[in-house]
Amino acid sequence: MLPASDRLSVALLTREYPPEVYGGAGVHVEYLARELAGLVDVTVHAWGEPRPGASPPVVHYEAWGELAGPEPYRPALQAMSIDLLMAARADADVLHSHTWYANLAGHLGGLVHEIPHVATVHSLEPLRPWKAEQLGGGYAVSCFCERTGLEGADAIIAVSNAMRRDILATYPAIDPERVVTISNGIDTDEFRCDPDAGRLARLGIDAEAPSVVFVGRITRQKGLPHLLAAARLFEPGVELVLCAGSPDTPELALEVSEQVEELRASGRSVVWIEEMLPRPDLIQVVSNAGVFACPSVYEPLGIVNLEAMACERPVVATAVGGIPEVVEDEVTGLLVPIELRTDGSGEPLDPDGFARDFAERVNRLLVDPPEAERFGLAGRERAVAEFSWRAIAERVVEVYRSVL
Repeated sequence: MLPASDRLSVALLTREYPPEVYGGAGVHVEYLARELAGLVDVTVHAWGEPRPGASPPVVHYEAWGELAGPEPYRPALQAMSIDLLMAARADADVLHSHTWYANLAGHLGGLVHEIPHVATVHSLEPLRPWKAEQLGGGYAVSCFCERTGLEGADAIIAVSNAMRRDILATYPAIDPERVVTISNGIDTDEFRCDPDAGRLARLGIDAEAPSVVFVGRITRQKGLPHLLAAARLFEPGVELVLCAGSPDTPELALEVSEQVEELRASGRSVVWIEEMLPRPDLIQVVSNAGVFACPSVYEPLGIVNLEAMACERPVVATAVGGIPEVVEDEVTGLLVPIELRTDGSGEPLDPDGFARDFAERVNRLLVDPPEAERFGLAGRERAVAEFSWRAIAERVVEVYRSVL
């Protein structure tokens, strides 16, 4: 074991890293790497193009070219090819992997270099059955990579208490003593309310209309079709703003597109922004929302809710996964109960009832601006007090030292 005074070297293994970030795990790694750099020596091992001059330094990876092809399982095999390359190249005192895309790399790298592997779990493949629609047989491969990586990890970090419970229920071979909860965080200096509306017109948003804002990928997990169903019941004159891209499948993209067109045909205003917005634009869009909506059917924690709270916006979100650990019902927003089907689809048992309940809570805040304002201010206070990235990084370093 290294003395507490020695500076550790850590290799972060990840699919996403700026500028190629499309989900909460990528945001997590970006800010964690920045804070860890002040505590340990960090190198990031990430998919994608070279990132010259990045700090911390980044080693980039691309999939084996001979795996090209149209098959739905191809992305899973490409991920495994990168895992092999990462395992060969990533060497440090500790390997720290994020998501199934890199968990196997952490496991194999730990074996070949004889060093500890720590894994952060942002979601669990067996709890996302809709991915079979996206990956075909590759879904079995992604589940294999995750299970192997997690069951062999020296320590596992869950991003919420709900996530920790799910890990132990899904993978009973994992010793509970190896699993700790360290939540996601938020940079409240960067994410703060920007009431200026100067960027909205360029994005096609009516700054004068009350808005409901959604931010997320177009995947079954994020529940966008349910929000679109709820939007039929929103108060008149409300503009729905969707910052939504990267659809899992062409079929899901078509489904969402058809719902959007139906809303527009009924006279509802919908602004759909499919490209990844620069962060200042996104902060201004969220800051000017009447309500921030998170209709997820599966969410280990939900960084987007923290971002909205830091921008002083009230949140209406599904009471699922780790969301209740972030959004305090009747204090920083409103939670919508949900009962999920038991057939493995991950869908609501009563989708129409869920949409009605979601719309009811959104409308309650839209017609009561003082209550929405109270929730927004309380959300900002909670984000600042409980979700500091520096405190999170210090706890992660404690986990590193515990496995040496």
